[in-house]
Amino acid sequence: MRRLALRFALFLAATLVALPACTRDTPPAAGVHGLPPEAIATLQLIERGGPFPYRRDGVVFQNRERLLPQRPRGYYREYTVPTPGSRDRGARRLVTGGDPPAVFYYTDDHYRSFRRIERRP
Repeated sequence: MRRLALRFALFLAATLVALPACTRDTPPAAGVHGLPPEAIATLQLIERGGPFPYRRDGVVFQNRERLLPQRPRGYYREYTVPTPGSRDRGARRLVTGGDPPAVFYYTDDHYRSFRRIERRP
């Protein structure tokens, strides 16, 4: 499993690029650099369309915190990024925007801040 996660991390490193961090006005961006391996594995699941390990994966993210750009309801979806040692879903999430997903955000503090993950062309 670790070997697969490492291969996927290298693949994503070739397709993602780091950007600045998110604030209330401008969501921060990040590439694969700094993402935990579990986030990379979750990105892989999103790219494949699942199957997802958590029942709530893929539900509409409502952006109540208004840290992400305003979009119509249903634009954003959220996915759990497992936290090693946590007995529940933990605080880490990936939020995607669009169908198919065109933008990706990562939070490790349960929606208090986000980093945007950009794809390379």
